[in-house]
Order: sequence, then structure tokens, then C-alpha cells
Amino acid sequence: MIAPAFPVDDDEAGFKVLSAEEARQLRLKHPPLSPWRVVAGQCLVGCLAALVAWALTGRASIGWSVAYGALAVVIPAALFARGLMGRFASLNPVSAAMAFFLWEMVKLGVSVFLLALAPRMVPGLSWVAMIVGLVVTMKVYWVALLMAPRRVKH
Repeated sequence: MIAPAFPVDDDEAGFKVLSAEEARQLRLKHPPLSPWRVVAGQCLVGCLAALVAWALTGRASIGWSVAYGALAVVIPAALFARGLMGRFASLNPVSAAMAFFLWEMVKLGVSVFLLALAPRMVPGLSWVAMIVGLVVTMKVYWVALLMAPRRVKH
């Protein structure tokens, strides 16, 4: 066993073992944000962006291109959320980390696959409009962080 360069006790490292009640109180103060709320927000923003694009341009192909870009974010995000909410991901910290990286790779792969299929799936595809839909939908992650449940003050 290799000794640490500097002796560190639990207090100095900032670690404290919590009791069940302390852990419950901590979860109440910092409620988690459901990944499904983020996916639902992405769906909503993607649909709105597609409708706005269609209304502004008067071209259905632009609206469908934006919608497909949004789907290239929403479908992989839903798979990622489902994977992280599975039983394997919650067994222990190691399996949680493995599940995170595995499902992140699945998410990226499905996104690339959907983008490669775009010319076949959307008649009159506008690449610019599709990328706009993709980017606008991805930005929901940042909005979700801003709208995360706030601390409960006691």
C-alpha cells in the first residue's frame, strides 16, 4: 500500500459519513432534477422551434428539418435517461460510472446514426435548419440547470 504524500484524516479531506436522517435532509435541501423532465423540455422546445421555423419560412420542409434535428437530440437523450435509471446503474458507484459512459456512447452513436439518415428521412432537407433544431434542443440542458429545483430553506 502506498502512503499518501500528506497525512489526511476524514475531517481534513472534507468527507463525513452521513446518518440516514442526515442523508434524507440533504436530499430534501438539494432535490435532484429528473432526466425525464429534461427530455420532456427538449420535446417541447423542439416542437416549438419546428413550428416557428415553418411559420416564419412558410416551408414545411424547413419545419420538418428543424423537427428532425430536435429528434436527433431527444431520442438519444431518452435512451440515455432510460439507461441511467436502470437497475445496473444504481448498484454501486462503479456500475453507475460504467453505465454513464456506456449510455453516453450509445447516445452519441444514435445521434450520429440519425444525422446520417437525415437525407433519406426528410424530403427537401435543409441542413442549416436541421442543425438549428439540433442546437436549440441541446441548449435545453442549460435551461434545465437554471430551472432545477431550488434549495428548500429551513
